[in-house]
Amino acid sequence: MGIEDEVSPNAVKVYKALKEMGMVSDEKMTSAERVTQTSKLPKNMALNALQELQTKGFARRKVREKSAGYYLIK
Repeated sequence: MGIEDEVSPNAVKVYKALKEMGMVSDEKMTSAERVTQTSKLPKNMALNALQELQTKGFARRKVREKSAGYYLIK
């Protein structure tokens, strides 16, 4: 049972984009803007996919000074 069985296709694209960029810890995190560019999804779809990944426990959001950072935890 992989991630493809648990989340939507857009969330899988965002997950693979985060993994490809190496965002696997809070020291290495990226903004939603960069995730949108890398996944090649419209901004709204990418943000919804990020939220879905957070809800399912695959990603985490950390609030920073200017913009929130996202990284994978699974």
